[in-house]
Amino acid sequence: MAVRHGLNRLYVWVAEQKDRLSRLTVTQFTVLCGLLVIFVGSLLLWSPWAHGQPISYWQALFTATSAVTVTGLSIIDPGQDLTGFGQFILMVLILIGGLGLMAISIYLQGFVQKGSRLKRRVDHGKRILDQFGVGGVGRTFWHIAAIALGWIGAGALLLFLLDFAGNETSLPRRLWFCLFHAASAYNNAGFALWSDSLESIASHVPAQLVIMGLIITGGLGYRVHGELWDRKNWFPFRWKRLDLQAKVVLLTSLLLILLGWLGLLLIESFNSGTPFHTSAAYLWSSLFQSVSARTAGFHTVPLGLDSWSEASLVLLILLMFIGASPGGTGGGLKTSTLAILLAATASTLGRREDVVLLSRTIDSKQVVQATALVVGSLLFISTMVLLISIGSQQELTFLESLFTCISAFATVGFDVGILGKLNSWGQLVLMVGMFVGRLGVLLLFSAIIQPLPKSMLVRYPREQLNV
Repeated sequence: MAVRHGLNRLYVWVAEQKDRLSRLTVTQFTVLCGLLVIFVGSLLLWSPWAHGQPISYWQALFTATSAVTVTGLSIIDPGQDLTGFGQFILMVLILIGGLGLMAISIYLQGFVQKGSRLKRRVDHGKRILDQFGVGGVGRTFWHIAAIALGWIGAGALLLFLLDFAGNETSLPRRLWFCLFHAASAYNNAGFALWSDSLESIASHVPAQLVIMGLIITGGLGYRVHGELWDRKNWFPFRWKRLDLQAKVVLLTSLLLILLGWLGLLLIESFNSGTPFHTSAAYLWSSLFQSVSARTAGFHTVPLGLDSWSEASLVLLILLMFIGASPGGTGGGLKTSTLAILLAATASTLGRREDVVLLSRTIDSKQVVQATALVVGSLLFISTMVLLISIGSQQELTFLESLFTCISAFATVGFDVGILGKLNSWGQLVLMVGMFVGRLGVLLLFSAIIQPLPKSMLVRYPREQLNV
Protein backbone atom coordinates (compact mmCIF):
# COMPACT_ATOMS: atom_id res chain seq x y z
CA MET A 1 0.00 0.00 0.00
CA ALA A 2 2.79 2.42 0.88
CA VAL A 3 4.54 1.73 -2.41
CA ARG A 4 1.32 2.22 -4.36
CA HIS A 5 0.62 5.45 -2.49
CA GLY A 6 4.12 6.70 -3.26
CA LEU A 7 3.76 5.85 -6.94
CA ASN A 8 0.41 7.66 -7.08
CA ARG A 9 1.94 10.76 -5.51
CA LEU A 10 4.84 10.59 -7.99
CA TYR A 11 2.38 10.27 -10.87
CA VAL A 12 0.44 13.31 -9.64
CA TRP A 13 3.64 15.33 -9.24
CA VAL A 14 4.80 14.44 -12.77
CA ALA A 15 1.38 15.39 -14.16
CA GLU A 16 1.51 18.75 -12.36
CA GLN A 17 4.99 19.52 -13.67
CA LYS A 18 3.95 18.51 -17.17
CA ASP A 19 0.94 20.82 -16.97
CA ARG A 20 3.16 23.69 -15.81
CA LEU A 21 5.51 23.11 -18.73
CA SER A 22 2.60 23.05 -21.16
CA ARG A 23 1.58 26.52 -19.98
CA LEU A 24 4.98 28.03 -20.78
CA THR A 25 5.37 30.15 -23.88
CA VAL A 26 7.85 29.15 -26.58
CA THR A 27 10.34 31.73 -25.35
CA GLN A 28 10.05 30.66 -21.71
CA PHE A 29 10.44 27.01 -22.72
CA THR A 30 13.53 27.93 -24.75
CA VAL A 31 15.19 29.69 -21.82
CA LEU A 32 14.43 26.75 -19.55
CA CYS A 33 15.84 24.25 -22.06
CA GLY A 34 18.97 26.34 -22.52
CA LEU A 35 19.68 26.51 -18.80
CA LEU A 36 18.99 22.79 -18.42
CA VAL A 37 21.37 21.85 -21.27
CA ILE A 38 24.10 24.06 -19.81
CA PHE A 39 23.66 22.51 -16.35
CA VAL A 40 23.77 18.93 -17.64
CA GLY A 41 26.71 19.73 -19.92
CA SER A 42 28.66 21.28 -17.06
CA LEU A 43 28.15 18.16 -14.93
CA LEU A 44 29.38 15.94 -17.77
CA LEU A 45 32.47 18.10 -18.34
CA TRP A 46 33.13 18.10 -14.60
CA SER A 47 32.94 14.30 -14.39
CA PRO A 48 36.31 12.54 -13.88
CA TRP A 49 36.03 10.83 -17.30
CA ALA A 50 35.91 14.17 -19.16
CA HIS A 51 39.16 15.79 -18.07
CA GLY A 52 42.74 14.65 -17.72
CA GLN A 53 43.88 17.73 -15.83
CA PRO A 54 41.85 18.72 -12.74
CA ILE A 55 39.26 21.40 -13.49
CA SER A 56 36.78 23.03 -11.12
CA TYR A 57 33.02 23.00 -11.56
CA TRP A 58 33.16 26.73 -12.30
CA GLN A 59 35.51 26.09 -15.22
CA ALA A 60 33.22 23.31 -16.47
CA LEU A 61 30.18 25.61 -16.16
CA PHE A 62 31.89 28.43 -18.07
CA THR A 63 33.00 26.04 -20.82
CA ALA A 64 29.54 24.47 -21.11
CA THR A 65 27.93 27.91 -21.33
CA SER A 66 30.39 28.97 -24.01
CA ALA A 67 29.77 25.76 -25.98
CA VAL A 68 25.96 25.85 -25.85
CA THR A 69 25.98 29.51 -26.84
CA VAL A 70 28.56 28.67 -29.57
CA THR A 71 30.87 31.42 -28.35
CA GLY A 72 34.30 29.83 -28.01
CA LEU A 73 35.60 31.72 -24.98
CA SER A 74 37.28 29.27 -22.64
CA ILE A 75 39.19 29.44 -19.37
CA ILE A 76 40.60 25.95 -19.96
CA ASP A 77 42.55 24.42 -22.84
CA PRO A 78 40.13 21.88 -24.41
CA GLY A 79 42.90 20.13 -26.34
CA GLN A 80 45.07 19.63 -23.25
CA ASP A 81 42.69 19.57 -20.28
CA LEU A 82 39.85 17.46 -21.73
CA THR A 83 39.98 13.77 -22.57
CA GLY A 84 38.52 12.33 -25.74
CA PHE A 85 35.21 11.86 -23.94
CA GLY A 86 35.27 15.45 -22.72
CA GLN A 87 36.02 16.75 -26.20
CA PHE A 88 33.13 14.67 -27.55
CA ILE A 89 30.77 16.16 -24.95
CA LEU A 90 32.03 19.61 -25.93
CA MET A 91 31.25 18.93 -29.59
CA VAL A 92 27.75 17.67 -28.72
CA LEU A 93 27.08 20.85 -26.75
CA ILE A 94 28.30 22.89 -29.73
CA LEU A 95 25.94 21.01 -32.05
CA ILE A 96 23.00 21.58 -29.70
CA GLY A 97 23.73 25.29 -29.51
CA GLY A 98 24.45 25.61 -33.22
CA LEU A 99 21.31 23.85 -34.39
CA GLY A 100 19.47 26.43 -32.36
CA LEU A 101 17.97 26.24 -28.92
CA MET A 102 14.72 27.53 -30.39
CA ALA A 103 14.43 24.68 -32.93
CA ILE A 104 15.29 22.04 -30.33
CA SER A 105 12.97 23.56 -27.74
CA ILE A 106 10.07 23.62 -30.20
CA TYR A 107 10.67 19.97 -31.03
CA LEU A 108 10.80 19.00 -27.35
CA GLN A 109 7.76 21.10 -26.59
CA GLY A 110 5.75 19.00 -29.01
CA PHE A 111 6.16 16.00 -26.69
CA VAL A 112 5.05 18.05 -23.67
CA GLN A 113 2.00 19.74 -25.11
CA LYS A 114 0.62 17.05 -27.43
CA GLY A 115 -1.38 19.02 -29.90
CA SER A 116 -3.94 21.49 -28.66
CA ARG A 117 -1.73 23.98 -26.89
CA LEU A 118 1.06 23.65 -29.43
CA LYS A 119 -1.30 24.35 -32.32
CA ARG A 120 -1.92 27.80 -30.94
CA ARG A 121 1.76 28.51 -31.61
CA VAL A 122 1.58 27.39 -35.24
CA ASP A 123 -0.10 29.28 -38.04
CA HIS A 124 -2.10 27.74 -40.89
CA GLY A 125 1.04 27.28 -42.95
CA LYS A 126 2.44 25.06 -40.18
CA ARG A 127 5.25 27.48 -39.43
CA ILE A 128 6.26 28.45 -35.92
CA LEU A 129 5.66 32.10 -35.14
CA ASP A 130 9.09 33.07 -33.87
CA GLN A 131 11.76 35.54 -34.90
CA PHE A 132 14.12 32.82 -36.14
CA GLY A 133 11.74 31.65 -38.84
CA VAL A 134 11.89 28.02 -37.72
CA GLY A 135 9.01 26.10 -39.29
CA GLY A 136 7.39 22.68 -38.99
CA VAL A 137 7.97 21.20 -35.54
CA GLY A 138 9.42 17.78 -36.26
CA ARG A 139 10.09 17.62 -39.98
CA THR A 140 11.87 20.96 -40.20
CA PHE A 141 14.05 20.21 -37.18
CA TRP A 142 15.30 16.98 -38.67
CA HIS A 143 15.78 18.72 -42.01
CA ILE A 144 17.97 21.34 -40.33
CA ALA A 145 19.93 18.62 -38.53
CA ALA A 146 20.45 16.62 -41.74
CA ILE A 147 21.74 19.67 -43.62
CA ALA A 148 24.09 20.57 -40.76
CA LEU A 149 25.51 17.06 -40.45
CA GLY A 150 25.93 16.88 -44.23
CA TRP A 151 27.97 20.09 -44.36
CA ILE A 152 30.01 19.09 -41.31
CA GLY A 153 30.77 15.66 -42.77
CA ALA A 154 31.78 17.13 -46.13
CA GLY A 155 33.94 19.75 -44.44
CA ALA A 156 35.66 17.16 -42.24
CA LEU A 157 36.40 14.99 -45.28
CA LEU A 158 37.91 17.92 -47.19
CA LEU A 159 40.03 18.91 -44.20
CA PHE A 160 41.31 15.35 -43.90
CA LEU A 161 42.17 15.17 -47.60
CA LEU A 162 43.98 18.52 -47.28
CA ASP A 163 46.05 17.13 -44.39
CA PHE A 164 44.56 19.68 -41.99
CA ALA A 165 45.84 17.89 -38.88
CA GLY A 166 48.95 16.37 -40.42
CA ASN A 167 51.05 17.08 -37.34
CA GLU A 168 48.97 14.73 -35.19
CA THR A 169 50.46 11.34 -34.48
CA SER A 170 47.75 8.80 -35.31
CA LEU A 171 45.07 8.41 -37.98
CA PRO A 172 42.11 8.36 -35.51
CA ARG A 173 43.40 11.54 -33.91
CA ARG A 174 43.71 13.28 -37.29
CA LEU A 175 40.17 12.21 -38.19
CA TRP A 176 38.86 13.47 -34.85
CA PHE A 177 40.59 16.83 -35.23
CA CYS A 178 39.07 17.29 -38.70
CA LEU A 179 35.58 16.38 -37.48
CA PHE A 180 35.74 18.54 -34.35
CA HIS A 181 36.99 21.65 -36.15
CA ALA A 182 34.49 21.18 -38.99
CA ALA A 183 31.66 21.05 -36.44
CA SER A 184 33.07 24.03 -34.56
CA ALA A 185 33.42 26.05 -37.79
CA TYR A 186 29.96 25.28 -39.19
CA ASN A 187 28.35 26.14 -35.86
CA ASN A 188 30.41 29.34 -35.59
CA ALA A 189 31.67 28.15 -32.20
CA GLY A 190 35.37 29.00 -32.44
CA PHE A 191 36.56 26.15 -30.19
CA ALA A 192 39.88 24.64 -31.29
CA LEU A 193 41.89 21.72 -29.97
CA TRP A 194 45.13 23.66 -30.37
CA SER A 195 46.15 26.20 -27.75
CA ASP A 196 46.81 28.89 -30.40
CA SER A 197 43.47 28.40 -32.19
CA LEU A 198 44.24 27.91 -35.93
CA GLU A 199 47.58 29.69 -36.11
CA SER A 200 49.16 26.41 -37.26
CA ILE A 201 47.32 26.70 -40.61
CA ALA A 202 48.26 30.34 -41.23
CA SER A 203 50.12 29.26 -44.39
CA HIS A 204 47.64 26.50 -45.34
CA VAL A 205 45.33 28.48 -47.65
CA PRO A 206 43.14 25.55 -48.87
CA ALA A 207 42.33 24.55 -45.28
CA GLN A 208 41.51 28.17 -44.47
CA LEU A 209 39.13 28.28 -47.43
CA VAL A 210 37.30 25.18 -46.17
CA ILE A 211 36.99 26.64 -42.66
CA MET A 212 35.74 29.96 -44.08
CA GLY A 213 33.25 28.13 -46.29
CA LEU A 214 31.84 26.27 -43.27
CA ILE A 215 31.63 29.49 -41.24
CA ILE A 216 29.78 31.34 -43.99
CA THR A 217 27.45 28.42 -44.76
CA GLY A 218 26.48 27.95 -41.14
CA GLY A 219 25.93 31.66 -40.65
CA LEU A 220 23.57 32.10 -43.61
CA GLY A 221 20.65 30.33 -41.96
CA TYR A 222 18.28 27.50 -42.79
CA ARG A 223 15.83 29.64 -44.76
CA VAL A 224 18.55 30.86 -47.14
CA HIS A 225 19.76 27.29 -47.61
CA GLY A 226 16.24 26.27 -48.58
CA GLU A 227 15.95 29.11 -51.08
CA LEU A 228 19.29 28.37 -52.70
CA TRP A 229 18.53 24.67 -53.10
CA ASP A 230 14.92 25.13 -54.19
CA ARG A 231 14.21 23.59 -57.59
CA LYS A 232 12.77 26.78 -59.00
CA ASN A 233 15.97 28.68 -58.13
CA TRP A 234 18.63 26.06 -58.88
CA PHE A 235 19.90 24.80 -62.22
CA PRO A 236 20.44 27.51 -63.25
CA PHE A 237 20.64 29.85 -60.29
CA ARG A 238 18.10 32.66 -60.69
CA TRP A 239 18.56 35.70 -58.52
CA LYS A 240 15.16 37.21 -59.29
CA ARG A 241 13.30 34.20 -57.92
CA LEU A 242 14.92 34.36 -54.50
CA ASP A 243 12.80 35.85 -51.74
CA LEU A 244 13.74 39.11 -50.03
CA GLN A 245 15.23 37.38 -46.98
CA ALA A 246 17.74 35.41 -49.06
CA LYS A 247 18.70 38.41 -51.18
CA VAL A 248 19.27 40.66 -48.17
CA VAL A 249 21.29 38.04 -46.29
CA LEU A 250 23.50 37.18 -49.28
CA LEU A 251 24.17 40.78 -50.29
CA THR A 252 24.79 42.00 -46.73
CA SER A 253 27.06 39.06 -45.90
CA LEU A 254 29.14 39.54 -49.05
CA LEU A 255 29.41 43.28 -48.48
CA LEU A 256 30.50 42.87 -44.85
CA ILE A 257 33.15 40.27 -45.73
CA LEU A 258 34.62 42.47 -48.47
CA LEU A 259 34.54 45.65 -46.38
CA GLY A 260 36.13 43.88 -43.41
CA TRP A 261 38.81 42.32 -45.62
CA LEU A 262 39.72 45.57 -47.38
CA GLY A 263 39.51 47.51 -44.12
CA LEU A 264 41.96 45.22 -42.33
CA LEU A 265 44.31 45.26 -45.31
CA LEU A 266 44.29 49.05 -45.40
CA ILE A 267 44.60 49.61 -41.65
CA GLU A 268 47.32 47.03 -41.02
CA SER A 269 49.38 48.36 -43.93
CA PHE A 270 50.17 51.36 -41.69
CA ASN A 271 50.87 49.22 -38.60
CA SER A 272 54.59 48.61 -37.99
CA GLY A 273 53.84 45.88 -35.45
CA THR A 274 51.50 43.95 -37.75
CA PRO A 275 51.14 40.22 -36.94
CA PHE A 276 51.36 39.33 -40.64
CA HIS A 277 54.82 38.10 -41.59
CA THR A 278 54.50 37.71 -45.37
CA SER A 279 52.39 39.30 -48.08
CA ALA A 280 50.48 36.05 -48.65
CA ALA A 281 49.71 35.71 -44.93
CA TYR A 282 48.78 39.39 -44.90
CA LEU A 283 46.26 38.82 -47.69
CA TRP A 284 44.65 35.57 -46.61
CA SER A 285 44.72 36.13 -42.86
CA SER A 286 42.93 39.47 -43.30
CA LEU A 287 40.19 37.68 -45.23
CA PHE A 288 40.05 34.90 -42.65
CA GLN A 289 39.71 37.34 -39.75
CA SER A 290 37.00 39.27 -41.60
CA VAL A 291 34.98 36.07 -41.99
CA SER A 292 35.75 34.74 -38.52
CA ALA A 293 34.79 38.01 -36.83
CA ARG A 294 31.20 37.37 -37.89
CA THR A 295 30.71 35.25 -34.71
CA ALA A 296 33.12 32.36 -35.47
CA GLY A 297 36.07 33.33 -33.24
CA PHE A 298 38.96 31.45 -34.90
CA HIS A 299 42.20 33.29 -35.58
CA THR A 300 45.21 32.38 -37.70
CA VAL A 301 47.44 35.19 -36.37
CA PRO A 302 48.00 36.30 -32.75
CA LEU A 303 45.17 38.48 -31.53
CA GLY A 304 46.11 41.19 -29.05
CA LEU A 305 46.60 44.88 -28.41
CA ASP A 306 50.35 44.56 -28.87
CA SER A 307 50.07 43.18 -32.42
CA TRP A 308 46.86 44.66 -33.84
CA SER A 309 46.22 48.38 -34.19
CA GLU A 310 43.32 49.91 -32.28
CA ALA A 311 41.62 50.82 -35.57
CA SER A 312 41.62 47.13 -36.62
CA LEU A 313 40.14 46.11 -33.28
CA VAL A 314 37.39 48.72 -33.66
CA LEU A 315 36.62 47.33 -37.12
CA LEU A 316 36.46 43.81 -35.65
CA ILE A 317 34.09 45.12 -32.96
CA LEU A 318 31.72 46.41 -35.65
CA LEU A 319 31.85 43.09 -37.52
CA MET A 320 31.27 41.14 -34.30
CA PHE A 321 28.32 43.30 -33.30
CA ILE A 322 26.59 42.83 -36.67
CA GLY A 323 27.15 39.08 -36.62
CA ALA A 324 25.55 36.38 -38.78
CA SER A 325 22.05 35.99 -40.22
CA PRO A 326 18.66 35.03 -38.72
CA GLY A 327 18.22 31.29 -38.35
CA GLY A 328 21.97 30.70 -38.70
CA THR A 329 24.40 29.23 -36.23
CA GLY A 330 25.99 32.59 -35.38
CA GLY A 331 24.95 35.40 -33.09
CA GLY A 332 25.17 39.17 -33.17
CA LEU A 333 22.75 41.82 -34.32
CA LYS A 334 22.00 39.92 -37.59
CA THR A 335 22.55 41.03 -41.17
CA SER A 336 18.85 41.57 -41.91
CA THR A 337 18.54 43.90 -38.91
CA LEU A 338 21.41 45.99 -40.25
CA ALA A 339 19.81 46.09 -43.70
CA ILE A 340 16.48 47.26 -42.26
CA LEU A 341 18.15 50.03 -40.23
CA LEU A 342 20.17 51.23 -43.23
CA ALA A 343 17.04 51.25 -45.37
CA ALA A 344 15.16 53.18 -42.68
CA THR A 345 18.02 55.71 -42.50
CA ALA A 346 17.99 56.14 -46.27
CA SER A 347 14.22 56.63 -46.26
CA THR A 348 14.50 59.24 -43.51
CA LEU A 349 17.23 61.14 -45.36
CA GLY A 350 15.22 60.95 -48.57
CA ARG A 351 12.06 62.16 -46.76
CA ARG A 352 10.12 59.07 -47.81
CA GLU A 353 7.27 57.74 -45.68
CA ASP A 354 7.86 54.08 -46.50
CA VAL A 355 11.01 52.08 -45.78
CA VAL A 356 12.01 50.46 -49.06
CA LEU A 357 14.59 47.67 -49.36
CA LEU A 358 15.38 46.05 -52.73
CA SER A 359 12.13 47.35 -54.24
CA ARG A 360 10.08 46.01 -51.33
CA THR A 361 8.35 47.98 -48.57
CA ILE A 362 9.34 46.95 -45.06
CA ASP A 363 6.64 46.81 -42.39
CA SER A 364 6.98 49.61 -39.84
CA LYS A 365 6.71 47.04 -37.03
CA GLN A 366 9.93 45.40 -38.22
CA VAL A 367 11.68 48.77 -38.25
CA VAL A 368 10.58 49.35 -34.65
CA GLN A 369 11.68 45.83 -33.67
CA ALA A 370 15.10 46.32 -35.30
CA THR A 371 15.54 49.65 -33.50
CA ALA A 372 14.52 48.12 -30.18
CA LEU A 373 16.98 45.26 -30.73
CA VAL A 374 19.88 47.65 -31.34
CA VAL A 375 19.03 49.88 -28.38
CA GLY A 376 18.50 46.92 -26.06
CA SER A 377 21.76 45.30 -27.18
CA LEU A 378 23.77 48.49 -26.71
CA LEU A 379 22.31 49.05 -23.24
CA PHE A 380 23.06 45.47 -22.25
CA ILE A 381 26.64 45.63 -23.54
CA SER A 382 27.19 48.94 -21.75
CA THR A 383 25.99 47.33 -18.54
CA MET A 384 28.40 44.43 -19.07
CA VAL A 385 31.34 46.81 -19.55
CA LEU A 386 30.37 48.73 -16.42
CA LEU A 387 30.04 45.58 -14.28
CA ILE A 388 33.35 44.15 -15.48
CA SER A 389 35.12 47.44 -14.77
CA ILE A 390 33.64 47.59 -11.27
CA GLY A 391 34.37 43.99 -10.32
CA SER A 392 37.76 43.53 -11.97
CA GLN A 393 40.79 43.33 -9.71
CA GLN A 394 43.15 44.37 -12.51
CA GLU A 395 43.14 47.56 -14.51
CA LEU A 396 41.60 47.10 -17.95
CA THR A 397 41.41 49.63 -20.75
CA PHE A 398 38.02 50.60 -22.14
CA LEU A 399 38.85 49.02 -25.51
CA GLU A 400 39.77 45.73 -23.84
CA SER A 401 36.55 45.63 -21.82
CA LEU A 402 34.36 46.65 -24.77
CA PHE A 403 36.01 44.20 -27.16
CA THR A 404 35.61 41.27 -24.75
CA CYS A 405 32.01 42.11 -23.82
CA ILE A 406 30.92 42.39 -27.46
CA SER A 407 32.83 39.20 -28.24
CA ALA A 408 30.81 37.41 -25.54
CA PHE A 409 27.44 39.02 -26.31
CA ALA A 410 27.77 38.44 -30.07
CA THR A 411 28.95 34.84 -29.35
CA VAL A 412 32.22 35.36 -31.24
CA GLY A 413 34.90 34.18 -28.83
CA PHE A 414 37.74 36.57 -29.68
CA ASP A 415 40.02 37.23 -26.72
CA VAL A 416 42.69 39.92 -26.70
CA GLY A 417 44.30 38.47 -23.60
CA ILE A 418 42.11 39.69 -20.74
CA LEU A 419 40.03 36.55 -20.16
CA GLY A 420 42.78 35.13 -17.95
CA LYS A 421 42.87 38.40 -15.97
CA LEU A 422 39.19 38.32 -15.01
CA ASN A 423 38.05 37.04 -11.64
CA SER A 424 34.92 34.96 -11.05
CA TRP A 425 32.75 38.10 -11.14
CA GLY A 426 33.99 39.11 -14.58
CA GLN A 427 33.57 35.56 -15.87
CA LEU A 428 30.00 35.49 -14.53
CA VAL A 429 29.22 38.70 -16.41
CA LEU A 430 30.55 37.12 -19.60
CA MET A 431 28.51 33.95 -19.04
CA VAL A 432 25.30 35.94 -18.66
CA GLY A 433 26.24 37.98 -21.71
CA MET A 434 26.84 34.84 -23.79
CA PHE A 435 23.49 33.34 -22.81
CA VAL A 436 21.52 36.55 -23.41
CA GLY A 437 23.35 37.20 -26.66
CA ARG A 438 22.60 33.72 -28.02
CA LEU A 439 18.90 33.84 -27.14
CA GLY A 440 18.47 37.51 -28.05
CA VAL A 441 17.66 40.47 -25.86
CA LEU A 442 14.06 40.81 -27.05
CA LEU A 443 13.45 37.07 -26.78
CA LEU A 444 14.77 36.94 -23.23
CA PHE A 445 12.75 39.96 -22.12
CA SER A 446 9.61 38.46 -23.64
CA ALA A 447 10.26 35.28 -21.66
CA ILE A 448 10.64 37.18 -18.39
CA ILE A 449 7.83 39.69 -18.84
CA GLN A 450 4.34 38.36 -19.41
CA PRO A 451 2.96 39.54 -22.77
CA LEU A 452 0.49 42.39 -22.65
CA PRO A 453 -3.06 41.91 -23.95
CA LYS A 454 -3.42 42.45 -27.69
CA SER A 455 -6.18 44.99 -27.24
CA MET A 456 -6.14 47.77 -24.68
CA LEU A 457 -9.26 49.24 -23.16
CA VAL A 458 -7.61 52.65 -22.77
CA ARG A 459 -6.16 54.56 -25.72
CA TYR A 460 -3.98 57.62 -25.30
CA PRO A 461 -3.75 60.68 -27.56
CA ARG A 462 -1.11 60.58 -30.30
CA GLU A 463 1.79 63.00 -30.15
CA GLN A 464 5.01 63.50 -32.11
CA LEU A 465 8.53 64.10 -30.92
CA ASN A 466 11.44 65.67 -32.76
CA VAL A 467 14.13 63.04 -33.48
